[in-house]
Amino acid sequence: MNETIDTAALDNRVFVLVLQHPRERGNALATAALLPALLRRARIAIGLSWPNLAQALGEPAEPAAWAVLHLGSARPAALGCGPGTESDPAQELIVLDRRGERVREGRAILAGIDGIVLLDGTWQQAKTLWWRNPWLLKLRRIVLNPPERARYGRVRREPRPEALSTLEAAALALKHLEGRPDLERALRARLECLIGAASARGTGQGRAGKARSSGADGPGRRGR
Repeated sequence: MNETIDTAALDNRVFVLVLQHPRERGNALATAALLPALLRRARIAIGLSWPNLAQALGEPAEPAAWAVLHLGSARPAALGCGPGTESDPAQELIVLDRRGERVREGRAILAGIDGIVLLDGTWQQAKTLWWRNPWLLKLRRIVLNPPERARYGRVRREPRPEALSTLEAAALALKHLEGRPDLERALRARLECLIGAASARGTGQGRAGKARSSGADGPGRRGR
């Protein structure tokens, strides 16, 4: 595991836990490593599986108050969701049940979230993380419905419009869970610096391997 806290880190309330596939570590185009440096309450756990949320987090935690950002086979449009708006965050953060169906009382659930889990790696790696950690099913499941395509798509392709880099996914989630657009702006500003550096190096447009907050098909489909 790796956790870095900068003295100028943003003071977020909702904890951000990133489960990173070992093969994603050190990827020049990965954005997850920026989160512990930018957020006061963030952690990266590197590995393939953990017994439970507390073990991955390194401290006690109540699964019912946590959510995992995982797209799987879900399509926001098929769930009856249009583009999200500032006045309707439920359109950008969609809560699903274990059958992959939209939970109508999503707003109330989002208000009680203390932490979020993101899966970081390629789509196949995220699928591995999802299946090897069945305790994720005990968490609330959130699907992102971003108002625009991933900005990081300029340097690293994503196969679906809803897919975001790990940093972008965390930024969008925190914006609504905490009601703080400033967190999203600060994180996205750092992302722009990373995009500029990658473009200057001529790096990019490889296979998608970013925010598996929007991950691959997995146990979330169980029961359908």
